[in-house]
Amino acid sequence: MLIFFICIALLVLAYKFYSPFVERQAGIDPKAKTPQARFEDGVDYVPVHPAKAFLIQFLNVAGVGPIFGPILGALYGPIALVWIVLGNIIGGAVHDYFSGVLSIKEDGKSLPEIAGHYFNIYFKGVMLLFTAMLLFFVGVVFIMSPAGLLSNLDYFKDTIFGNNTFWVLVILAYYFLATMLPIDKIITKLYPAFGLLMIVMTVSIAVALMLNAPQLPEMGDVFAYFDHSHYNNELLEPNPDGLPVWPLLFVTITCGAISGFHSTQAPIMARCLTNEKYVRPVYYGAMVAEGIVACVWATAGIAAFPGGYVELKSLLDQGGPGLVVNQVATTYLGVVGGIMAIVAVAIFPITSGDTAFRSLRLTIIDAFHIPQSMRNRLLVAVPILTIAYFMTKIDFSLIWRYFAFSNMLLSTSVLWLATKYLFDRGTFHWIVSLPAIGGTSVTVSYIMTAGIGLGLPQPLSQPVGIAVGVICLIALIIAHNRRKPVADVK
Repeated sequence: MLIFFICIALLVLAYKFYSPFVERQAGIDPKAKTPQARFEDGVDYVPVHPAKAFLIQFLNVAGVGPIFGPILGALYGPIALVWIVLGNIIGGAVHDYFSGVLSIKEDGKSLPEIAGHYFNIYFKGVMLLFTAMLLFFVGVVFIMSPAGLLSNLDYFKDTIFGNNTFWVLVILAYYFLATMLPIDKIITKLYPAFGLLMIVMTVSIAVALMLNAPQLPEMGDVFAYFDHSHYNNELLEPNPDGLPVWPLLFVTITCGAISGFHSTQAPIMARCLTNEKYVRPVYYGAMVAEGIVACVWATAGIAAFPGGYVELKSLLDQGGPGLVVNQVATTYLGVVGGIMAIVAVAIFPITSGDTAFRSLRLTIIDAFHIPQSMRNRLLVAVPILTIAYFMTKIDFSLIWRYFAFSNMLLSTSVLWLATKYLFDRGTFHWIVSLPAIGGTSVTVSYIMTAGIGLGLPQPLSQPVGIAVGVICLIALIIAHNRRKPVADVK
């Protein structure tokens, strides 16, 4: 638990002391008119209180990501907590913050449009392709997973509610409404309550683990991770499958550490904030909060079961992360925990799926400069959701692999976009350029050996990825040294 408390403290301290430094590089102007004030349309550009905006952004980016990913990543051992904290502070929170900054500075536009402004039409095209692909895969994944859970509940056996297709159609109908209707009709009314529910659930699980966790590794076991011969209890030995930490841990745990999906959600609240000064608490703050959620569930995966990693792996093999959530919640929180578990793995993914399709509509409308009439929103939304229905018939694991790669690639692209923004401003770009280099290295390593990539032998992934990272660093240093001073930067 000492490591857990250190992780939480580091995340809080990063918000308190590091985020103001990051903010100073961004050129935030509290006196500037926001996109909401300039383009209010009653559909997407609608004023939202900053507290509500935080809860909506938190739930938009969270969903089940900081629950499922850390549970899967817990199999790698305590190093999962190290990655969540370092990834969040150095990469994820900065990534989310500049996603918000870039969008609010560019009239609340979507990332492909911003990329076209700072780079060129080719980079815009690449960003449009991967943004649309990621949003679509997220939407499809978050139709399939909650529909599967709800149709398999014991309460619904031998009824129409036990039919998977029934829930797919119900969720699609809701997604249609959430995609089409003004943001203040559904999202701003329901999301703050669900965001509070996630916070209550996270705190409850954390307190229960502190009081009752049966199996926590000792401090020595954490450091012995790097030399498995030192383990005196095979139940405490992590990574039973022997999978390489680099790059798979970084792909397994994205939400909570760094996730490209978050950048796709940035325009939703960027069109609703009433002052630029709220960007830091809403975007940076939501990512730090998600990091805390991820730490709690990574700790739960490591600590909650008497059988240690062996029991955790067995549960994952039987029913995936959803079964682990159910076991942890019902064991430590009883009946209330069981209800929370159903909400967590059924409703939370839906809150990510609906905003994914809404963001996809906004991205397409922005890219092709389509007027925001009801007819045009229908013409965009109906084909997307129709295709999504047929995609739910495809193998879930295949969809997930493409989602994971798109997520990594997009987060790295956004960090490079933020690098260009700070480079042009003449401010301290290393806060985003160094994470961008790290993301590039991991992305190359993954695609070298992944089944959806080149499929080369695993030993090639690390040296090639590191070599690409070193080349990027050298090129950036050269560009930095050639950069001309920029005068009068605020």
